[in-house]
Amino acid sequence: MDHHDSHIDDSPIDDAYAAAEAEHLAGRSLTAADADGDDRAVEAALRPRTLDEVVGQERVREQLSLVLEAARGRGRAPDHVLLSGPPGLGKTTLAMIIAAEVGSPLRLTSGPAITHAGDLAAILSGLHEGDVLFVDEIHRMSRPAEEMLYVAMEDFRVDVVIGKGPGATAIPLELPPFTLVGATTRAGLLPGPLRDRFGFTGHLEFYETADLERIVRRSAALLEVELTDEGAGEIASRSRGTPRIANRLLRRVRDYAQVRADGVVTHPIARAALELYEVDESGLDRLDRAVLDALCRRFGGGPVGVSTLAVAVGEERETVEEVAEPFLVRTGLLARTPRGRVATPAAWTHLGLAVPADAAFQGGATLFDLDDQPSAESGTGPEAD
Repeated sequence: MDHHDSHIDDSPIDDAYAAAEAEHLAGRSLTAADADGDDRAVEAALRPRTLDEVVGQERVREQLSLVLEAARGRGRAPDHVLLSGPPGLGKTTLAMIIAAEVGSPLRLTSGPAITHAGDLAAILSGLHEGDVLFVDEIHRMSRPAEEMLYVAMEDFRVDVVIGKGPGATAIPLELPPFTLVGATTRAGLLPGPLRDRFGFTGHLEFYETADLERIVRRSAALLEVELTDEGAGEIASRSRGTPRIANRLLRRVRDYAQVRADGVVTHPIARAALELYEVDESGLDRLDRAVLDALCRRFGGGPVGVSTLAVAVGEERETVEEVAEPFLVRTGLLARTPRGRVATPAAWTHLGLAVPADAAFQGGATLFDLDDQPSAESGTGPEAD
């Protein structure tokens, strides 16, 4: 095998990965951080190919560069790498760069696709020396597969069990040295023994607006979109600190500029396009504003349970909890308390409403004061779950 010919293998693993990850239907929010098939097709053309091309994440980029350079100097496969952080920040991109930097093929799969230990054994037995195996959402692997992975990562061996019951026999299968790159959006769900077997762990942070502007300008050049600096700034400022969202908004603004203007993405064009797509100046979309509106106007700022809140906005509880709530909490518009969700003064202001005198956090109230209130679990407070 020529390890200088870096590529991504086409295999059933790729099909399983695509099937496990294609979760989003038409009508998905523009500000959803997860990717669908269309996003992946565009991302493939926009991804950086080397660490030098990566914008932002300076600390992780420098640390990873040292790990890879040291491994190349020793002529050995790099240590296993765990990449954690919210979706859309570049974990898959870094996995591809790792494979490219060491000149090895990249095999892709995902945690949900590995439902049995046999699935993992089949993938591992097909690896060659120096291969890079990328497992997305690694925290969602089945427990038997996790236990098999412990031995594979540490001793480069899998024990294949033949037969059942008392007559079952475990046959050790030696594996060539390989590098596992695991990606997770919820590092806390990884078992300690699995987390400890990674030689390097990098946590990706949300991007600063200046870095997102550079990413938008780079993507615009690759997509052959004429873009002004002010237009790039407007798109970046509404992208929730996430490159995937920035690139998606750029494509929608490009469509608007092409159909309703002269094709140049200026500040007024970007602003008009994003208002049309209901992405406001803070990056909030229709669902985010609906949650805040229901919380403030219908429930007086809370506390209110997430299930009640979901019914009020006509969405599933999981959608509110996993799509809207994390960004609202991160931007300081919503707080989670034992009694339920509470609007902060910033939420009232964002909606253009006066902050009531008896609202949460008014009059010196803090989260500690709310924590002292009766909780939903005691049966005397609003629903918190």
